[in-house]
Amino acid sequence: MKILIVSDTHKAHGNLEKVLEKVRPIDMLIHLGDTEGGEDHIAELAGCPAHIIRGNNDFFSDLPKEEEFEVEGRHIFITHGHYYYVAMSEERLKEEARERGADIVMYGHTHKPSLTREEDLITLNPGSVAYPRQQGRRPSYMVMELEPEGEVKISQEWV
Repeated sequence: MKILIVSDTHKAHGNLEKVLEKVRPIDMLIHLGDTEGGEDHIAELAGCPAHIIRGNNDFFSDLPKEEEFEVEGRHIFITHGHYYYVAMSEERLKEEARERGADIVMYGHTHKPSLTREEDLITLNPGSVAYPRQQGRRPSYMVMELEPEGEVKISQEWV
């Protein structure tokens, strides 16, 4: 299963459209918040099952603030991250993910890509495909490939 992971588009969909053209076909899209009302357009662009959650700038949104689901035998926990103070550290989020029995936890909010593999948990942030904040400020996203009961392949990519 091939999953595109993005975050923090903030109503700017041009780079997301480029990324979709580049990585298709995909089996699922995960958006980790701050669509600012663009969630229906994003889901339509994806053309596949999409998990989209609410970020701190998604005012008056009916999107869930976080989700847990299973994909290819992996327990995935997604959140925007601001409730876990990820701008300061990933530790609270990792603790929560472990308490929930997650194998993979994903978050956004910081606009900076990050990937940590530990024995019991993969933690990732795709950065922002629209408004990056890391050094060099390149818009970023991640592609995760899951095989049933096999290796988890994650690539960090740039627009």
